[in-house]
Amino acid sequence: MKLAEQKWRTLVSTVTLGGQSYRVLRPASPKAHAPLYDGAGRGAAQIVVDEAAAFEIACAWWLAARSPNSMIHLPLRQATGECGSWGEGQPSDLVLMHHSVQFPVKQWKELRGRATSWTPHTVRLPVQPFPEVTQSDHDRRWHDGFRDHLLWETAADTLFVIGSRPAFALASEQVRELAEDGPSHIARTPDAHCCAEIDIGRTLRYDRRNPPDRLHITYCETHR
Repeated sequence: MKLAEQKWRTLVSTVTLGGQSYRVLRPASPKAHAPLYDGAGRGAAQIVVDEAAAFEIACAWWLAARSPNSMIHLPLRQATGECGSWGEGQPSDLVLMHHSVQFPVKQWKELRGRATSWTPHTVRLPVQPFPEVTQSDHDRRWHDGFRDHLLWETAADTLFVIGSRPAFALASEQVRELAEDGPSHIARTPDAHCCAEIDIGRTLRYDRRNPPDRLHITYCETHR
């Protein structure tokens, strides 16, 4: 499915916490199959998807980069799919957010519990949802002074991936390919391993809170 001009139906809730208002978006109909096993800090966090879940993650990725005032919550702990050997680690939710939100993740459990009033909202992706990313753009990641890392934190059974618009953009081609090209690739080669491997954490200087790690999003070998 091409992402261009697709509609993504979501729910929106605004929660005030500590005198600050936070806007939270989540899918209107969470997908049954998209479990996240949080191994961040221990090798990789794994999200195991089918075609519908890959599309939803791509929409969420696009929206997080362009919504500096919103938190995009994917309640993946609700997923029911059994994924055999992939099912290792703590089942978790995923929150994607622009770094401008500046949300203290230790307050997530309280905020999540207060988000009880939801309003339907439809997001329409543009003709070209993701920017073209060149090799020179990727090479910048290894320059001293590079700041556009995708950082990660965990709290209350949730993995947070946080970054600037350029940080999300650097990984956007993988997310797009997984959603748009993955199904046809699997149809041609049913046994193929089809995935996105997204670097998270700081890559140049060691950061105890954000060491280099990986978000591995893969098509399930059973639920395709």
